[in-house]
Amino acid sequence: MELNRLDLVSWQDSQLLYHAQPRLDREGLNLLAPATPYVCVGYFQATEQEVDLAYCRDNQIPVFRREVGGGAVYLDGDQLFFQLVIHRDNPLVPAGGKLAFYREFLGAPIAAYRAMGIPAEYREVNDIVANGRKVSGCGVAEIRDYLVLVGNLIADFDYETMARVLKVPNEKFRDRVYKTMHENLSTIRRELGFVPPREELWSLLSDKFVQILGPLPVETEVDELWRAKADELANRFIRDEWLHQKRRRQASRDVRIRAGVNVLERTHKAPGGLLRAVLEVRGGVLATVVISGDFFFYPRARLQQLETALANVPLAEVGVTVARFYEQHEIESPGVTPHDFRQLLAP
Repeated sequence: MELNRLDLVSWQDSQLLYHAQPRLDREGLNLLAPATPYVCVGYFQATEQEVDLAYCRDNQIPVFRREVGGGAVYLDGDQLFFQLVIHRDNPLVPAGGKLAFYREFLGAPIAAYRAMGIPAEYREVNDIVANGRKVSGCGVAEIRDYLVLVGNLIADFDYETMARVLKVPNEKFRDRVYKTMHENLSTIRRELGFVPPREELWSLLSDKFVQILGPLPVETEVDELWRAKADELANRFIRDEWLHQKRRRQASRDVRIRAGVNVLERTHKAPGGLLRAVLEVRGGVLATVVISGDFFFYPRARLQQLETALANVPLAEVGVTVARFYEQHEIESPGVTPHDFRQLLAP
């Protein structure tokens, strides 16, 4: 296994290089960052459903589908990638499945964050958090006989562009995604008030991985064989056929901010009309909700009060909370019952 300290590479290489290594039967730890921004979608996602492709096209932001699962993300040079490609039979791979794999190898970036003074810790399934906020996006893929761990140290983050490249039903939803992301995703700059020099971050991260993997020969260039395989894969991965391969469409939008925190849009068709909701769920609790639709609700001013009454209510108690609200305030909503609101918010 080699330690490939490549620093800035093209946005294509920031994905194609680790996709090429298993196809070359080559283990390695890559440390690199993309020279220009792009959007990367998870393997199981429907690209046209997740990403505002028109915005990306108009703003010259490329979009790439990876062979690693997870969600769509905006990536740029302020995110320092680590990519570990290791054969499944390597004795360094722990027994116990993917959770054990995450726990073992995410120990390196966690230790790097802690060495900077950021109290990072692992949170299942694949998050690194500090002070209650996510500080690294990670994922694992199986490519041929290899396990591939990808993740990053987030020096800084463009929250606005991340929220903008996502395809959302309306601007209210986008605003909620932005606010929730800002509350739940942090950076080195935000935690420390500054960003250490990039070379120091690379050295810190490599040292922590070496403590787990053992001494590694260091390479700083992509050799001819690796270059040729990456270029060959570009003919497949940077094509519309790959980017837009068919995936089952979701019935509603669900953006995972970090473990236990999601922003969702849901719809429910009641006899009295279509109900819509944008909601934020934190650990099984309905943190916030905005309700709209083409139904009738009397007195109409009570609808906003219902939204307030539902804030911080466990999902399991949504139905009884709405029923109690209806009774207390003598609500009339023809064709829409408390059960319909439960179906909308906590199906």
